[in-house]
Amino acid sequence: MQIPTKFVTSSLANSISSLNSVAMGDKKADLILKNCTLLSVYTKEIIPKIQIAIVKDRIAYVGPDAVHTIGPKTIVIDIKEKYVSPGFADPHLHIDQFVLPSELAKKSLLCGVTSLFSDPIDIVSVSGYKGFQEFLKLGEDLPIRIFQVVPGGLPVDRKFSHGKSLSLSQEKLAIKHPNVLGLGEVFSWTKVTLRDSKTMQSLYSMLEKDCVINGHTAGASEKKLNAYVASGILSCHEPINFEQVLERLRLGMWIMIREGSIRRDLKEIISCVMSNGINLDRLMFCSDGLDPLDIVKYGHIDHCVRESIKLGLHPIDAISMASKNCFDYYNMSKDLGGIAPGKLADILIFDDLNSIKPNKVFVGGKLVVSNGHFVTSIKKKIIPPWIKKTVKLKELSPKDFVIKSKKNTVFANTILMQTEIITKLGSVELVSKDGSVHASFDKDVWKVAAFDRIRGTNKHSIGFLENFGADIGALASTWSFHENDMIVIGSNDSDMSIAANTLIKNQGGLVVIKSGKIIASLPLQLAGIVSTDSFENVLSNFEQINKSIVDSGCKFSRPHLIPLFLPFLALPSARITSGGIVDVKRRSYVNPIQ
Repeated sequence: MQIPTKFVTSSLANSISSLNSVAMGDKKADLILKNCTLLSVYTKEIIPKIQIAIVKDRIAYVGPDAVHTIGPKTIVIDIKEKYVSPGFADPHLHIDQFVLPSELAKKSLLCGVTSLFSDPIDIVSVSGYKGFQEFLKLGEDLPIRIFQVVPGGLPVDRKFSHGKSLSLSQEKLAIKHPNVLGLGEVFSWTKVTLRDSKTMQSLYSMLEKDCVINGHTAGASEKKLNAYVASGILSCHEPINFEQVLERLRLGMWIMIREGSIRRDLKEIISCVMSNGINLDRLMFCSDGLDPLDIVKYGHIDHCVRESIKLGLHPIDAISMASKNCFDYYNMSKDLGGIAPGKLADILIFDDLNSIKPNKVFVGGKLVVSNGHFVTSIKKKIIPPWIKKTVKLKELSPKDFVIKSKKNTVFANTILMQTEIITKLGSVELVSKDGSVHASFDKDVWKVAAFDRIRGTNKHSIGFLENFGADIGALASTWSFHENDMIVIGSNDSDMSIAANTLIKNQGGLVVIKSGKIIASLPLQLAGIVSTDSFENVLSNFEQINKSIVDSGCKFSRPHLIPLFLPFLALPSARITSGGIVDVKRRSYVNPIQ
C-alpha cells in the first residue's frame, strides 16, 4: 500500500530515481545525520559512526560515509554518537477521546510516537459516516502519521444498541480513502462465531481488498478462538496474561500488549515472554487510549519501551516491538519501521537507552521535536458547526428523573459497582415518598439515568446504582462506550436535572454538581466526546472532575470511567442504555423495581 500523499511529499514509487541518484552521489542529499549510533531493528546490532542521508522525506543512504551525498545546500547535523532509532507507533488506540488529534499529536511526538493507528468508534457511534469523514480530515496534514480503520464493533448488540454505524456500502467507500487501512477491532466475537450476516459480509469485503482486520478476543478460547482467527482476524490487544498471549501466538495471531489508561498488562506479559524464550516478531505495544493525566505522568509508547528494558528486554527488541513489528503487521514495512534506504525518515535520537526520551524527533526528514520542545507549527482545522450540536435534548426538569411507585417501600434492582468498569445486578429495599422512589445516601444507592442524546427521540431510562460512595449531587457525561447516551448519576432529582441541562447547554462534556452548583466541568464540544480546547486546559479540567468526586468520598480512584462504561454492552453484567437496564448475560431488560 502507498503512504497517504497528504502526510508526505513522495511515495516510494515516485522516489526511486532521486533516492538512487543520491545514494550513488550523482545528486545531493537535503539532510545528513552524521556520527549516529544506529539501533538496527533488522540485525539487532548497535552500530557506531553511521551516517544517514535524506532526500525530501525518505532515506537514501545508511553507511559509514555519506560525504559523496553532500552538496552546497545539504544540511549536516552532528548527532555526536547518540542513539538513533525508527519512530515509534501505537498500533491500536482510540483518538476520538478528550482532545483533538492535533493536540494529541504534540504530546505523542514528544514521546517519540510518529504514527498512530486510530479506531474512531465513538465518532461513528455519534455521527455516522459523515462524522467519520470529518474525523479523517482532522487527522490529515499533521506532523504525525495518523492511520484510521473502519470501526468493527458497531453495533455492539443489535438487540439493544442504538448508536450509529456504517452500512456495508459506506465501509466499502471508506477503505478507498488512502488513510483507511481496514477494519477496527471486531470486539463482539460471538458475531463471528455465530456467523452474523452483516459481520461476515464486512469481513469478506475487507479480506477481498487485502485489508487488515483488528481483533478483540476477550473471553474467547479453543474452538471459538480458532473460528475467529480462521475468519481472517489476526490481531488482538485483549490478552491480560501470558497464557492468553501464548494461545493466540500459536494460532498465528499478532499480539498488541496493552499499556494504557484502561488496563496495564505489560509487566506480567513481558516477564513471562522473556522467561519462556518466546519469539518477539509478532508482539507489539499499544495503549488502547490514554487520558491526559496518564500521558503527562507516564508518556506513550516510550513508556512501554522503558518498562520493558527495566524488566530485562534487550533495548533493540523493545524498540522493534514499538516500531518494526507494527508496520510489519500493517503491511507497511517497505515504507516504515526501520532506518534503511527507501524508508520514510521517521527518526528518533536518544541520549541514552535508559531514559528513552527522544531529544530530537524527525518525521519525514523534518525536525518536529528538539530538546524536549515541539518545534513545528500545526494549522488550526475548521470544525463544522453541525458536529458540535449532537446533544439533541430539550431542557429537563426534576420530574424527568422520577421513578414512580404507590408503595411505601419497594425492592429495587440495582447496578452494583464492583470496580469503575465491572458491575453486577444487586437488590436493595428503598423508601417511596409522595409516589416517588428515592435514592438512599445511607445505603449508598443512587439514581442513574440514560438519555438518547444523538437521535432526538427523547427516549430515556432510569434505574438505581449502588456502591458509588461520593457526597455529591450529580455526575453527568455525554461520552459513553459505545452508545454515547447522556448518563446522569445522582443523589437527588434536582441536581440531576441541573447536571443534564448543563451538558445540553454546553453540547457535551462531563460535569459534577453539588447543592445546585457546578464544582467541576470538562467541556467536550465536538460530538460530545472530544474537547476543542488546548491539551493543558483539558488536563486541568479532567483532573478536577476526578478530584472533586474522589475527595467527596467516592470508592473508586477513576470515577470518570463509571458513566463511560455503564452503557458498554460488551461487558457483563448489568448495564444501562436509554432503552433500559440490561442483563448482558441473559440479553434481557431488567425493571428498576422488582
